[in-house]
Amino acid sequence: MPPVNIEHFIASRIAFSEGKSFTRTIIRFTIASVALSIAVIILTSAVITGFKNEITEKIFGFWGHIDVTHNTIRRNFEAVPFEMDATFVDSIRSIRKISIERYNQDAKGTPEVVSADSGIKHVQAVCLSPGIIKTKTDFESIIVKGIGKDFDWSNLESFILDGRRIEFPEEGASDDILVSEVTAKRLSLEVGQSIIVTLFKNRDQIPRKFTISGIYKTGLEEYDKRFALADMKEIQNVFDWEDNQVMGLEVFVDDIDDLELMNEYVNHYILPHYMYSETVRRKFPWIFGWLDLQNINEYVILILMTVVTIINMITGLLILILERTQMIGVLKAIGSSNWSIRKIFLYQAIEIIKWGLIIGNVAGLIICYIQAKFKIIKLNEDNYYLSSAPIEVDPLRILLLNVAVVGIILLFLVIPTYLISRISPVKVLHFK
Repeated sequence: MPPVNIEHFIASRIAFSEGKSFTRTIIRFTIASVALSIAVIILTSAVITGFKNEITEKIFGFWGHIDVTHNTIRRNFEAVPFEMDATFVDSIRSIRKISIERYNQDAKGTPEVVSADSGIKHVQAVCLSPGIIKTKTDFESIIVKGIGKDFDWSNLESFILDGRRIEFPEEGASDDILVSEVTAKRLSLEVGQSIIVTLFKNRDQIPRKFTISGIYKTGLEEYDKRFALADMKEIQNVFDWEDNQVMGLEVFVDDIDDLELMNEYVNHYILPHYMYSETVRRKFPWIFGWLDLQNINEYVILILMTVVTIINMITGLLILILERTQMIGVLKAIGSSNWSIRKIFLYQAIEIIKWGLIIGNVAGLIICYIQAKFKIIKLNEDNYYLSSAPIEVDPLRILLLNVAVVGIILLFLVIPTYLISRISPVKVLHFK
């Protein structure tokens, strides 16, 4: 027969026993405090994770992960083409696994080898040209982003509010154009309407007639109010380029965690000296810097809720200890050690935390489900790029947060149990 854990047995008997109503109230209040903190932590984690991922996916869906262009474009914004049948384009497409040797700043010793098991998922060509959309009553300056048949619609198609994506004919150029909702509202445009877009080649103005095939909205107003999508061949015709000449490549990687390493490999080991690659994170640092600041918000909320829970748990445990001074005196009188008695109250605290965790996790996940399903919490899309608070629950992250919070709370709960060593059994039993 296994030995009986006396401390755990006593703790389980007194944890929710019918005692004074004040004690029961304190226990319930402490459980509610733990539950509230865990629910807030889960909701905060789910919202911030969803917020960062949705905005990041929007940006990557519009621009790709790595931008490859001619060095001249980077220096003076001159439209300089390169050929799609160049060797380096096929080399980028064929990347499956890479290794890079990195030296320390002093370039001494053996190099560090950094590897990535992921590769390149997709490569698509683009051309950009400034332009002006003209209607009978108004006009709007835009940037026409020319795309081809290799364009990956998996991300952008979900942002088309009305109409359809661009359809490319077997011969010639498509006259379809996708405009943003912002542009459509400003110029009173609708699907199926014909418009004149004036494209620029140096100082020459070259008008082109397009038909609006669809209206999109990413929620990223900086892009929506500036960009329209059209057939790349129209821009190639304006610049008198061949069909295989393009302005840039948008490269998508398999694993976003390898983005910087993949860009370094492409830039230093594949591209010729006249080409340059840059991650979208570096191309738009202000947006990703703003997203990184959301981590600070999460940490602040996590710390605040943990501190509140620790204070409430310490207060509740102190009250429970003071309520059980007579029991402590009796246990000391029959030979129990201070640590043995302290374990009784730590087991009782664990029982309180357990129920707080169960209630808090259930409540937090239910709130997350309701928000994900019904979009109750709305956001100002002009400021936050999203119309409602997004939810993305990561089970492993939630588990780690639970473990971290419980570990920190239990660590601090050892402190109030030191009060037990100050309780004298003689005094307690004398005033019984």
